[in-house]
Amino acid sequence: MPVDPRLSDEPAGGPEPGIALCLSGGGYRAMVFHLGTLIRLNEAGILGKLSRVSSVSGGSITAAVLGLHWRELRFEDCRATRLDLVTDKVLRMASTDVDAGAIVGGILLPGTISDRVAAAYDRILFDGASLSDLPDDGAGEGPRFVINATNVQTAALWRFSRPYMGDYRVGLVKDPDVRLATAVAASSAFPPVLSPLELEVRQPYADDIPAELDSPAYRERVTLSDGGVYDNLGLETAIKRYETLFVSDGGQKVAAEEHPATDWARHAVRILDVVDNQVRSLRKRGLIDAFRRGARTGAYWGIRTRFEDYGTRTDPLGCTSRDPSDLAATPTRLQAMPRGLQERLTNWGYAICDAALRTHVDDDLQARLGVQIGEPRGFPYPRAY
Repeated sequence: MPVDPRLSDEPAGGPEPGIALCLSGGGYRAMVFHLGTLIRLNEAGILGKLSRVSSVSGGSITAAVLGLHWRELRFEDCRATRLDLVTDKVLRMASTDVDAGAIVGGILLPGTISDRVAAAYDRILFDGASLSDLPDDGAGEGPRFVINATNVQTAALWRFSRPYMGDYRVGLVKDPDVRLATAVAASSAFPPVLSPLELEVRQPYADDIPAELDSPAYRERVTLSDGGVYDNLGLETAIKRYETLFVSDGGQKVAAEEHPATDWARHAVRILDVVDNQVRSLRKRGLIDAFRRGARTGAYWGIRTRFEDYGTRTDPLGCTSRDPSDLAATPTRLQAMPRGLQERLTNWGYAICDAALRTHVDDDLQARLGVQIGEPRGFPYPRAY
């Protein structure tokens, strides 16, 4: 059956003017790397101009904290003067072990692993907040925040946002009363051990929006997994709608293995890593092709990218000789990391975002966006390098 236009992110008349920020998955590594991205975008005056923030997995942790505190950031000339409200919370999360305890508790105690992950997020970051506490983009309060998970039943992208949740096959629930912690836990339910999260949907689906799978079996209890299973760059809800895209990729490239494990558990993990790597690679290729063809404007940067590859005219941060491979090799875990590593990851997100902006956002695009991108002010944590 034809997809109702309200279930699609693709406007009938083509992409709309506007800026979307996509935050990839990658556990705590990506979560902290994206902090550097936010800091540099804020300096450039881009953060306050965003129309949408689309996130998956570890990126959804950072995005949800940003969205929850958006009204408190005190924007002046599109620059937040209190971005520390976000960075402090996220770094506190990065100092907290979640996945190991959740796994053990989910095996030995009542409740599920995903319940324990959501409880940790709620305790440290969200304090009972729900999707309704995100900015109302329809009222001009800020960008729309879209937290993406994968619906295992429908094999489609399940979107959590303030105005609705759902996917194009089962339909939409308007004004969902889901807690932010639950949405983020679904988005970051890395398979196989943290997945799935089973979401009980008690609210009615919109009866004015026809959907393909509208039986109770698909609608009342939804089985969700990590958003990166479907789209590890968070691109799906942004690239179809907006003309300008900024994509921050904290994902990890799968490493070669001479002798991959053959037991079912470790072999399954290896296969999932290969699939994840291919999904990300295909999304990235499509994005870069859209940039090259002029179909979209903006920039992509990744944690594995070398600064010197951008060929910036100046290097005020002294990054040309830096090798990011050790940071990119940080395990994809919800595992506490040392403060020094947190600061280095934040610095690298800042530096490589800066290189992408100064290389790919030319004078014409800066004029269209109403920004002026100068040289960076200096690392967020100067002593971390």
